[in-house]
Amino acid sequence: MDYVIIVAGGKGLRMGSEIPKQFIPVGGKPVLMRTIERFHDFSSDLQIILVLPHEQQAYWQSLCRKQGFDIPHRVADGGATRFESSRNGLALIHDDAEGVVGIHDGVRPFVSIDTIARCYDAAKDEYAAIPVMPVTDTLRHVDDEGRGQNVLRSEFRAVQTPQTFDIQLLKRAFEQPYRESFTDDASVVEALGCSVAMVEGNRENIKITTPFDLMVAEAIMHKA
Repeated sequence: MDYVIIVAGGKGLRMGSEIPKQFIPVGGKPVLMRTIERFHDFSSDLQIILVLPHEQQAYWQSLCRKQGFDIPHRVADGGATRFESSRNGLALIHDDAEGVVGIHDGVRPFVSIDTIARCYDAAKDEYAAIPVMPVTDTLRHVDDEGRGQNVLRSEFRAVQTPQTFDIQLLKRAFEQPYRESFTDDASVVEALGCSVAMVEGNRENIKITTPFDLMVAEAIMHKA
């Protein structure tokens, strides 16, 4: 059985909104609902786990009632770090479970079905996979003294989610103590010495964290 853990721990500070960013409507519907719907569209058999700060869960439940949102999902408490939030979501999966689990940002509602399928298929073969996109901007490396030097953007990729893993591998990885080098879930797995496969993401799979991102999201909705 396969799972997805959707992590939504934002407070909306960069959005300049009193409403946490995952609850802000896009096209008339909260971002988080659109994200969950996308994974349900990928597979109605996918077991969905939502990670939310405890203090936001009552508000989420009221939103679901008002919107008539009834896609089955379980809720885990968010933690102080992404590592802790992912681990809390993972704890809702039985220790002897077999299959693939994806971890996805709650504010990435436009991940394509094809991207999700590529991630899950690759994780079945490679044990760990992430979606990536080519970098289109010129990049500069800045040293400790603030001096910059151009680097070859062809050597870099922008990383998206869902990041997908064999369940038993991910459970083993999250037994490790937290380190500052754990910048995403793939880095936790790589700390075990495991390699992570890269698959093609999709350009629309943006992370909505700023007012500008929200404008782009509305444009994507209008185009769709």
